Amino acid sequence: MARVGKAFFDNKGGFHKTPEDATMSDLAALLGKIGEGESLSLGIAHVLLVKRAEIEILFEQYDRMKEDAEEAIVGAGNVTPIPKPRAN
Repeated sequence: MARVGKAFFDNKGGFHKTPEDATMSDLAALLGKIGEGESLSLGIAHVLLVKRAEIEILFEQYDRMKEDAEEAIVGAGNVTPIPKPRAN
């Protein structure tokens, strides 16, 4: 007897049983082929998905550092001041 089910699709239209699998497929495609022989991109995509919260924090810190660097360049000519610690 036929049944109704839920499926998840990656950006290429590939069928996956879980949202994690579909997202890992998209991340692997974004990364491209990594390494010799069988690509390491699917394994790296898995780590990226598992470590997502930590990675997002790193990118937030990176964005703040880039903003601080741009402000320092615009405001000080060729002298970069030491930034004050941020309160969290």
